[in-house]
Amino acid sequence: MGLNSNSKQYLEDFKSYLLVEKNFSAHTVKAYGSDILSYLLWLGDDGCENVNFSRVRSYLHFIQKFDYKKTTIARKIASIRTFYKYLYRERIAGSNPAMNLSALKRPKSLPKFLTPDEVERILNATKIETPAGYRNRAILELLWASGMRVSELSGLNFGDLNLENNEITVFGKGAKERIILITDRAKSYLERYIKTARALIPKGYGTDVPVENSPVFINNTGFRLQTGTVRNVIKDIVNKIHLPKHVTPHVFRHSFATHLIENGADLRVVQELLGHASISNTQIYTHVSTQRLKDVYDETHPRA
Repeated sequence: MGLNSNSKQYLEDFKSYLLVEKNFSAHTVKAYGSDILSYLLWLGDDGCENVNFSRVRSYLHFIQKFDYKKTTIARKIASIRTFYKYLYRERIAGSNPAMNLSALKRPKSLPKFLTPDEVERILNATKIETPAGYRNRAILELLWASGMRVSELSGLNFGDLNLENNEITVFGKGAKERIILITDRAKSYLERYIKTARALIPKGYGTDVPVENSPVFINNTGFRLQTGTVRNVIKDIVNKIHLPKHVTPHVFRHSFATHLIENGADLRVVQELLGHASISNTQIYTHVSTQRLKDVYDETHPRA
């Protein structure tokens, strides 16, 4: 099956819309783009702007035979719904055939998190003898202290920092702006990275004097550090200390929220710090805390 030329352009414009206007992470944009590309290839020469609800449903029936996980099916439905909402908004499609498409309920699983001791093991195993190593320590301290998303960390510019007040402005999903708080320890590592290590990281390329829109975290060529690098840094450290957990930047975010709840933080406060649009997204951490209490009870009570 070929790809309709107009549909190909619509897809590229859609991905730009997700990245620029919706401020989706590069990872999410890639996933949505892949989902829509598969759908457009299935349509073949037919233009995506002229299909009806029945045609979209036929595609969803078609992909059932591939035994995708429920989470994957749910994402593909979300991709199509978002795609047609965009096409209708841009008046490319005269109607929205996916408007009445039921979103598949995603199975809820408790988020994975680290204990404070496990976090400290990871932090202490981060070697700071090199400029890049010191940068990595500052990054992990910041993730642990703030609960920010890795995409938000990668997107930090110097104009977003208000270190005098231990505050950082981040731009989350949907380009929503919020202020996050950081600990004195994280602030100390960040300030030392900025004053000493940052300028030493680029190998032979050099960096200009930072201005407001300069990236805070850079790679060895002086450009903005990408999220994949942060993931690889964490993976390498976890493997080195033989921690039997799959740890990602998002696990740091889960750990941050879980420990706040466990120590009595108000749910609304945690919602604001995480940048959740709905408090229902934050409530999952109360379940994590309850489950942890049950685990401790089962392990320690003689009659459990």
